[in-house]
Amino acid sequence: MVSRVDESAPLVVGANRDERLERPATAITVLQDSRPRILGGRDELAGGTWLAVNDRGLVAALTNRPSPGGRDPSKRSRGELPLALVQHTKSEDAVEDFFGRFDPALYNPSSILVGDRRSLFSIDMTGEKPAVVELPPGLHVLENLPLGSPSAKVDNVRRLMGHVDQRGPNAEALLDRLRVVLGDHSLPPLPEGAATGASPQENFERAPETLAACVHTESYGTRSSTIVRVPASEDADMSVSVAHGHPCTAQYVDATSLWKTD
Repeated sequence: MVSRVDESAPLVVGANRDERLERPATAITVLQDSRPRILGGRDELAGGTWLAVNDRGLVAALTNRPSPGGRDPSKRSRGELPLALVQHTKSEDAVEDFFGRFDPALYNPSSILVGDRRSLFSIDMTGEKPAVVELPPGLHVLENLPLGSPSAKVDNVRRLMGHVDQRGPNAEALLDRLRVVLGDHSLPPLPEGAATGASPQENFERAPETLAACVHTESYGTRSSTIVRVPASEDADMSVSVAHGHPCTAQYVDATSLWKTD
């Protein structure tokens, strides 16, 4: 997420969804008709979403955190969490309500970014309570590790994005850069002896291909990609575009018309 860098678009979100290839999902749909109207992807197996945006300009995106013992199927779906956050109109209200109502022990581990035109927060769902941190303006890259953890993948995405933390790049140039980066296959250099991409933070191993922005493996990869542009004006619709498939080959399709009610 790029927060409060461009005055015309104080929040710009680019997100790839990496998942098992056989898991059924809808890349973009109307998740809620009533106010607030909510758009996002839908997991057709467990329900919920990995990314949701409402008609007031609030966006919530979630990444799963791998566990050494694997996912606990008895726990609630993590896809509930972004939907709960975008029921609010302001990110400050969303995280305050979230902290008081949601118990990380009921869910498998995850990390969340939630923001709007004025602020951006990270939420770590691994402790006794949600760990909420307000983030400064700039570029914030979230993968399957805690935000701020040493990550070759995050470092590579930052390198590809360039100096977007500095004020100056206009929104259109930023969107063009995001499309290129989300479809990029370059792999960061790995330390000697780390050919498997082992993560000491989480004690799990990952295929080297998963360190690219756009992931291709035999059974797992980038299933869809979403770009959201939240304009400065609260009267303007959020721009939403989605690539249904790998963003290296699939065209981004404008989904902004989904804001319109029948």
